Amino acid sequence: MRGRVGAALVLAGLAHAAALAWPFDLALGAWLRPGEPVAGLQGASLVVLVALLARAPTAAAAAVRAGGFALAWLAGTFWWLFVSMHVYGGLAAPLAVAAVLALAAFLALDYALAAALWWRWRHAGVAARVGAFAALWTLAEMARGVLWTGFPWGAGGYAQIEALGWLAPWVGVYGMGAASAALAAALALGGTALRAGAGVLALALWAVPATGPGLVAALPDATRPAGTLPVRLLQGAIAQDQKFDTEAGVPLALRWYGQAIVHASADPKLAGGLVVAPETAIPVLPQDIDADYWHALAGAVRAGRVAVLLGVPLGSFTDGYTNSVVGWPPDEPATDAGPDPFAALSRYRYDKHHLVPFGEFIPRGFRWFTDLMHIPLGDFDRGALPQPPFAWAGQRIAPNICYEDLFGEELAAGFRDPATAPTVLVNVSNIAWFGDTVAIDQHRHISRLRALELGRPMVRATNTGATAVIDHRGRVVAELPRGQRGVLDATVEARTGITPYAAWAARWGLWPLAAACVAVLALGRLGWPRRSAP
Repeated sequence: MRGRVGAALVLAGLAHAAALAWPFDLALGAWLRPGEPVAGLQGASLVVLVALLARAPTAAAAAVRAGGFALAWLAGTFWWLFVSMHVYGGLAAPLAVAAVLALAAFLALDYALAAALWWRWRHAGVAARVGAFAALWTLAEMARGVLWTGFPWGAGGYAQIEALGWLAPWVGVYGMGAASAALAAALALGGTALRAGAGVLALALWAVPATGPGLVAALPDATRPAGTLPVRLLQGAIAQDQKFDTEAGVPLALRWYGQAIVHASADPKLAGGLVVAPETAIPVLPQDIDADYWHALAGAVRAGRVAVLLGVPLGSFTDGYTNSVVGWPPDEPATDAGPDPFAALSRYRYDKHHLVPFGEFIPRGFRWFTDLMHIPLGDFDRGALPQPPFAWAGQRIAPNICYEDLFGEELAAGFRDPATAPTVLVNVSNIAWFGDTVAIDQHRHISRLRALELGRPMVRATNTGATAVIDHRGRVVAELPRGQRGVLDATVEARTGITPYAAWAARWGLWPLAAACVAVLALGRLGWPRRSAP
């Protein structure tokens, strides 16, 4: 790439990353707020990309340009992986930087291939080129989210939650990204009339205030109220460098979460409600904790009127380990918990299905890399997909753990039968691995999109943030300050009914959207000018 073109692509890619959750302490009224998505910035970055791809002299040049853009975008999106690898994993800083860049470069290959293929549409009509760009870019986004176990963090559609969130219950985050890509391509490629129309539409959509209700406020409901559920969300705010320390973090976690559960069980305001503690709130195996601790909790929970969801690792060396959530419903009258009070309490269990590469399982051939780091609990077994929800207080409560909420098509698997579909979604996370960074804000918006797609409230209990309650329209209705120890009380409106997205994604995953992209490409190909016979 030439200097000016390369600089423009890098700046556009970094702008695309910043659009997902504005990372700077700089505000501009309601349109630019720290931690909030910026729809117009994401759209503008794609306009720059399409314009420069259209001028690429060869397919290889187009691939290099798109790859450079994607490298800057992806590295600028999940740069905070450096924190987990260097600060908490003990990996030397140059190696941690190289690892982040290598991951971004590998994932950028999907977009480079898409651009090289799009270059073949250079002689097609404007409509065909616009449709082809949106289709190929969306296929690249989905490939990144599926291949090699998938890592879709930072998909462009997340920046459009205020502007295009009304599409989420129909086509999901990838469909939102396709709409944004099509609009950007129309602005970059169209003639005077098309650009004028696309400009008006872009202004109407992308000028939506970052913190307002947006067009989602006018969205007709595909779901119906199904009662309310009082919740108390626990945020222990235990520093990651202490979390697994048996002299510091482990005793603190046992004491603070134990006391919080005991107090909640006795609180009459929470009767019939739910207490949620985050991922690995108890950071050691239950059998490694004194039985008296579990007996005390068993007595409190059984005597109360509050159910508990608790993040805890389970298993053994011989049986394997799982990153899990256990559900404890109360029993009345209180009874003796027996010799294994933890097992007696745990009437429900959810095991994490979508594991994090290098954090929860070691990809084949990469043991050498993880040996350089010092992160505990490295190899877990996978849970099934789907798993039944936790039944309590007339609700069906479906947990997901950490970055599982990136995979809307996997959460949708539990919606195949409307009679057993979840009425409330619960995410438990520990983003402390990545420090006090924009990762917290990005993850909040990911959960917001899942709530919109599936038409369900999402409650989030995390170690350091964002512990929040999100309604079925993707709006954050309550949130704890990040990094502070505390509890968040709220009342959640459960929902029943199935969104169109949940209906088709539950049965076919992402295949219908992929087929639609292929159909757009095929229709556009029919309109290519025919070559004259020699």
